[in-house]
Amino acid sequence: MADQQTPDTNPEKDPSEWVTGDEPMTGAQDSYLHTLAQEAQVEVPEDLNKADASRMIDDLQEQTGRGR
Repeated sequence: MADQQTPDTNPEKDPSEWVTGDEPMTGAQDSYLHTLAQEAQVEVPEDLNKADASRMIDDLQEQTGRGR
């Protein structure tokens, strides 16, 4: 019998609840964040962690009309 995949029923966690949220932002976050920041004409703080970068990405996506 083949395994059936069930849809992901876990809602997206808030970045403040991430186990690794206090680690430095990833390279992908850094790159995308700088792209968004350039469009929004804002500065990106140098020492963002993963959770803060995620929140800033969400905010800038809303400002620029990108993403969601």
